[in-house]
Amino acid sequence: MGVLAMFASPNVYADGSPPPNATEEPQSLMVHVVYLGKAYPEPQPLSLMQTIPADGGVAGAKLGAEEINVTGKFLGRQYALEIAMVPADGDIVARAKEVLATKPSMIVADLGAADLLTLADLPEAANAIILDARTIDDRLRQDDCRRNVFHLLPSRAMRTDALAQFLMLKRWPRWFLLKGVGAQDEAYAADMRRSALRFGGKIVEERTYSYNPGARRVDTGFQQIQTQMPLATQNAPSYDVLVVADEADQFGDYLPYNTYEARPIAGTQGLVATAWHPSFQEYSALQMQHRFTLFAHRDMTERDYAGWLALRIVGEAFIRSGKTEPADLRAFLRSKEFEVAGFKGEGLTFRHWDQQLRQPVLLAQALMVTSMSPQEGFLHQKFLTDTLGFDEPEAKCHLAP
Repeated sequence: MGVLAMFASPNVYADGSPPPNATEEPQSLMVHVVYLGKAYPEPQPLSLMQTIPADGGVAGAKLGAEEINVTGKFLGRQYALEIAMVPADGDIVARAKEVLATKPSMIVADLGAADLLTLADLPEAANAIILDARTIDDRLRQDDCRRNVFHLLPSRAMRTDALAQFLMLKRWPRWFLLKGVGAQDEAYAADMRRSALRFGGKIVEERTYSYNPGARRVDTGFQQIQTQMPLATQNAPSYDVLVVADEADQFGDYLPYNTYEARPIAGTQGLVATAWHPSFQEYSALQMQHRFTLFAHRDMTERDYAGWLALRIVGEAFIRSGKTEPADLRAFLRSKEFEVAGFKGEGLTFRHWDQQLRQPVLLAQALMVTSMSPQEGFLHQKFLTDTLGFDEPEAKCHLAP
């Protein structure tokens, strides 16, 4: 979680003197990267099999910095990554202003929605480029979009569309939607309703379920789970799939094999739409997984993928455009000339209307990737990936060049 800021300066020694033959050889460009992290509270995992990495996101950014330096040293670019962490009660605005005072060319933000908007609206950030490496909120791509923000992870609407396409391809069109009580759960449920209308699915039943065990792990108990889950899902009309909206991870993992009817589970638990999964190995992703495991000594999570992708975009923007000014870099990121390789079988590009990164979305279960959307047969006149999320005609955000 954090902010990455970069700025360019000529290559000089620590005392400020130029290296030998500096007037005879092209100067290297040093790109300084500051990773500003905030220690957001993390919920305790429900299962002992789950762990929360202490360096989530940071490890991906570090690996990305190493990789772009391999290319950069041959092309007159060097990248230096600095990690700066802020505690949960720390002032992210004050630290962001310190970063912006260096007049960076870009900022890569791994911040929650509220902090991201605060950063984007700072007067000092008006001419910055902010690469959003954390949020999935639709409103940041719709009513609350900002011209200085580019979004890297698939939006919530892209994820529900990816899942809906797969369910329709499997001819499982009847869905039982079980949602939690949180605002994010309602947002996911709203996107699932939209996806159903968009692709011909039908939500035959919708229910809200509240589950607060207190101690989260020790108060759950097998008997309690085995009793509550069937009660929450019984007497529903005939359905093909139970779609769960539980982004806070309160109860969704308890649903498999505990529902009243024997049905598959999908949504925020079960079969999940995600940008990355540790089991993904197509399109040379196996080599990527191996490199990350050697580097971080653990599996690569979606947050790590976002951090890595942010640094890859940094490298592509500076090297391929040949520019250093924010206005020029922003124009390049929005142009047809920009694309970044993300191990998904195609170059990833930004949509010009809301600056969301186009990309295939993985559909994964606990130990395996099941499929990848967009699915076969869902067509688009320009980009098949624009069948996921808000396409240009339906978007409320239309950012000027």
